[in-house]
Amino acid sequence: MPSRTILQYPNPLLKVVCTPVGVISPEIGELINDLLDTMREGPGSVGVAAPQIGVPLRLCVVDVSRSKLGRDNNHGALVLINPVIVAAEGRGTMREGCMSIPDYTGDVERATCITLAYTNENGELREIPVEGFEAVAIQHELDHLDGILFLDRISSVKTGLFRRKNYR
Repeated sequence: MPSRTILQYPNPLLKVVCTPVGVISPEIGELINDLLDTMREGPGSVGVAAPQIGVPLRLCVVDVSRSKLGRDNNHGALVLINPVIVAAEGRGTMREGCMSIPDYTGDVERATCITLAYTNENGELREIPVEGFEAVAIQHELDHLDGILFLDRISSVKTGLFRRKNYR
């Protein structure tokens, strides 16, 4: 499947609360493949949410296994349909970036451990514990499903937002 174009801030579709996925149809299967390809081709990308490619559905993909921050503790490539965080604990701040906001990064505080419930690409309900960088990446992508960008989560634009030095 082809890689898709990532919408850039301030595109209004990035601020939409997404609709739950109903039936996992062949079209949803194609969308999943497009999201995976887009994530793999994005510079340093560890996740992509459907609204970032202009599709307002509660669907995202995450794979931190190729990142130095996530390679030792991850669940591999995750397809998350209608994901919900059912428990969260701990707090930590991490620098985040986003393909929809390519020129900036920001310090964002998030839970360090979560329990995630979701439907996978085979229609199976799953619940998994997630921690560390993978937990942060998942929370970032789930925010996209609610029309929230990391810019909305930084405590101060003056002290928590940084111009990206390079983006490859």
